[in-house]
Amino acid sequence: MAEVIAATQSGKVRGEAINGVRRFLGIPYAASPTGARRFAPPEPAPAWDGIRNATVPGPTAPHRLRAFPSLDVTPLVGDGWRQGDDYLTANVWAPDDGGTDKPVMVWIHGGGFVIGSNDTSASDGTSCARDGVVCFAINYRLGIEGFLPIPGVPTNLGLRDMIAGLRWVKDNAAAFGGDPGNITVFGESAGAMAIANLIASPLAKGLFNRAIVQSGHGAMTRPIAVAERLVKKMAKILRITPDKAGFSSLPPEACFDALDKVSAANARIDLRDEQGREPVFGISRFVPVHGDDVLPSAPIEALRKGAGAEIDVLIGTNRDEMNLYLVPTGVRDKIWGWLATYVLGKSQPHARRVLKAYGLGRVAKPGLALVDAMNDLVFRWPARRFAEEHKGRTHMYEFDWRSPACDGELGACHGMELPFVFDTLATVTGPKGLAGKAPPQELADHVHSLWVGFAKDGSLPWKAFERSSRLVYSMEAREARHEPPMPAAPFLP
Repeated sequence: MAEVIAATQSGKVRGEAINGVRRFLGIPYAASPTGARRFAPPEPAPAWDGIRNATVPGPTAPHRLRAFPSLDVTPLVGDGWRQGDDYLTANVWAPDDGGTDKPVMVWIHGGGFVIGSNDTSASDGTSCARDGVVCFAINYRLGIEGFLPIPGVPTNLGLRDMIAGLRWVKDNAAAFGGDPGNITVFGESAGAMAIANLIASPLAKGLFNRAIVQSGHGAMTRPIAVAERLVKKMAKILRITPDKAGFSSLPPEACFDALDKVSAANARIDLRDEQGREPVFGISRFVPVHGDDVLPSAPIEALRKGAGAEIDVLIGTNRDEMNLYLVPTGVRDKIWGWLATYVLGKSQPHARRVLKAYGLGRVAKPGLALVDAMNDLVFRWPARRFAEEHKGRTHMYEFDWRSPACDGELGACHGMELPFVFDTLATVTGPKGLAGKAPPQELADHVHSLWVGFAKDGSLPWKAFERSSRLVYSMEAREARHEPPMPAAPFLP
């Protein structure tokens, strides 16, 4: 381990070189979003004198983790809130070879827009740097601070943070050996949803060349008017006025209980749009909004008009996304038919017809029909729709390796591809590990090499997705296959 120095535009930072990789942690890309800046757009980080220590993880955005049954998900979501003011930060992993003009990858973490951080063990960027990429990972504001459209506050502050982070990366990539003209942004779950939004955003134009969207798409946004119902609900629970003054009167930690309350499955709040659909299906109440300068229109509409056509996109989903939510909890195996219809009906106006299309009462038990339907409604079909409407080059994949966890029932659930992408299988291996006791390293080698190759020059070993050919690459079979439209197709826009 040796000390290394990099000179950013705000000042010098001290990192460490470990086994051929330079690592810098907790470098501010924007000023602390506290005090008067708590509900303001991100501002540039103030310069510092001397050399700033970047060898220990920095603070994270305020959030509180909830207990999760059966599995250890900390490698995916982290250990929780690490307190401190400077949490709009970037971590950097770079090859320790003195080279320049390396391809750049920027990771945006998931967590339902309410939890997570840039330094989880499953998304460590060491292997990316080992293979010749300069990898950045950024934090952003979460929950109330980042994704609640409070009157008097700029909308989409979390997305604005990401845009500021990408500008900082572009301005500082060369300081770490990276090429500012060759940037790939990638993320999973909420991070992928955000990237899909940034592809469609006029404010992010020119900040990246390629995008990898893992278990995400552009359909999980709300009209501002619908999201303002959540503002009023939160304010009522907190007994404050539903405006900037009201929410500024409470510190973030004083809002955690209220956030948990509105996030509960039994919370009484209607976030359906004018068609009677709830596009997030209750997974998170806090998501980006459209109808502002960040997202002037819904992302899918922006794609139809050519937004993001200059960006090469790799987008995909996992075969059994919803298993993460419904298998460890026991919901899949216990739910009755009427309850499955009720649960889905809170988000989808044709719930009974959807479940019948997925075999309810014919070949599938209620829980299995519900899981299969939600796999497609929530993740898989909207991702295909994003690929259909994107005017630029688009490739699609399906991660289909099935984990043996939960007595073999967890499958290719949400988040399962992460340790394969980052080549960090050891973090999710073990009795409570997401990937079981012996996940296949050769598959991790393959998936990781695909991501790195795409970041280097956009190359992939299968043909692009077209509405007619519908080629989807199977990660396990290592081949692209024609995929017909799903039963969910008639029930979503």
